[in-house]
Amino acid sequence: MKVLVFISFIAFSSFAQNTYNLIPLPKELTPATGQFIIKKSTSIGYAHADFAPVAALLAQHIQQASSFPMAAKTGNGSTIQFTQNNSLGNEAYSLEVTSKKISIQAKTGKGAFYALQTLLQLMPAQIYAGTAIAGPIAIPNVNIQDEPRFSYRGLMLDVGRYFYSVESVKRFIDLMAVYKMNTFHWHLTEDQGWRIEIKKYPLLTSISSVRKESMLGHYKDQKYDGKPHGGFYTQEQVKDIVAYAAKKYIEVIPEIEMPGHSTAVLAAYPQFGANPDKILQVKTKWGVAEDVLFPREETFTFLEDVLTEVMALFPGQYIHIGGDECPKVQWKESRFCQDLIKKLGLKDEHELQSYFIRRIDKFVTSKGKKLLGWDEILEGGLSPNAMVMSWRGTKGGVEAAKQNHDVVMSPNSYFYLDYYQADPKTEPIAIGGNLPLSKCYSFEPNLPELSAEEAKHVVGIQANVWTEYISNINYAEYMTYPRALALSEVSWSTKESKNYTDFKKRLTGHLPAMDAMKINYSKAFLSQP
Repeated sequence: MKVLVFISFIAFSSFAQNTYNLIPLPKELTPATGQFIIKKSTSIGYAHADFAPVAALLAQHIQQASSFPMAAKTGNGSTIQFTQNNSLGNEAYSLEVTSKKISIQAKTGKGAFYALQTLLQLMPAQIYAGTAIAGPIAIPNVNIQDEPRFSYRGLMLDVGRYFYSVESVKRFIDLMAVYKMNTFHWHLTEDQGWRIEIKKYPLLTSISSVRKESMLGHYKDQKYDGKPHGGFYTQEQVKDIVAYAAKKYIEVIPEIEMPGHSTAVLAAYPQFGANPDKILQVKTKWGVAEDVLFPREETFTFLEDVLTEVMALFPGQYIHIGGDECPKVQWKESRFCQDLIKKLGLKDEHELQSYFIRRIDKFVTSKGKKLLGWDEILEGGLSPNAMVMSWRGTKGGVEAAKQNHDVVMSPNSYFYLDYYQADPKTEPIAIGGNLPLSKCYSFEPNLPELSAEEAKHVVGIQANVWTEYISNINYAEYMTYPRALALSEVSWSTKESKNYTDFKKRLTGHLPAMDAMKINYSKAFLSQP
């Protein structure tokens, strides 16, 4: 296995003219001397229709940066050539840059797209600015053979606390694509707001999508801004975002919370909770609410109706149903719930939640989808078809993998990007915690508790942007970057190649590209060990 390693001082000296500040680090990279210079005569060709959009995107970047007329054309023999190679994996690619030609091989359009992201990172940083570059566009010669370590490389954006515009969501997706992340987890519902149009239940958008005010300062301050906050995505807007992401080979996973985190639902439809006569408001306070959905037949009918509309909008295989932080107080105090526990032969309220999730799992599975939930869905027994997202450390993920269920590792201590990334005295307000870039990078998803067979069930990693304290995309970018780049590399690159010192060096060299993309990234890592 070859990575970015120099065998000797002589070898290092001979290649010193070329640097490769690539993130994530490719599986194999062989340095070379010399450069490919983009000229007016440079041509872009593709030998398979699947590569046409990627080749066109490259042509667009070069034309904007060079002022040379540039268009991709079908066929072979171009100086930048996309070729199909069916021996490669679906996300793999080969990229060879010589002084005379650039050759890109991939099996799929997705592999070609990832090759393009690497090629763009090899170009002058201004390639991302969409404006003309002064001087030649030079690309260092290199041979790269690359493929990801994990199939699931995700970022989550919580729009339940604060609504983000369609343009902001697309911006979030744009930046994910640059770093080869392939899954956008869209947290659409919360106690504090419902964000997706459901035509059969219009009160979800007229009532559940708006709260009367939001918290100011830290939770302990118990202050409010007195300003209504709301917003939702129409089904047409959802389709647009899903299609937009698909063009960047990103699958969108919707999350519809249940049975907890549902106060916004109950504000509009109290009949699905403890008391149909109870008047509830969309929650204004952060944290966990005791008002939860009840496992009545009419509740399941409601949820199946909602999920039917949701599944029609998201062609991907997974539907996330939350399942986390569901207080059992109301279930314990409910004669209906206690009678149901006895009727079903359950031990306690935890098994009642398992019954709830199993009902939803059966429905989701019947529609050809797979259920995904936070690790609390393990409590009381795991539903047979579910995939687990382990957030309370890695214990839930290990337990699920040992039960032969697929797992996405998303431990809060490594990948909750709402945590501080430096001394709180020097940072904008955040929820708490301490998560510097180096700690994100240190995470290793394949744990010693797992056998080789069990470890195969760890399909990937995800970082989460919870937005109680993050009210706009500018601040979201500050909290996300560069920590999301650690997620990108840990989930893509080989375990053997992990080296934080080298990563930090490459990241520092990559900052001009982030500046050209106008990413509002944190610089805290520069002064950290």
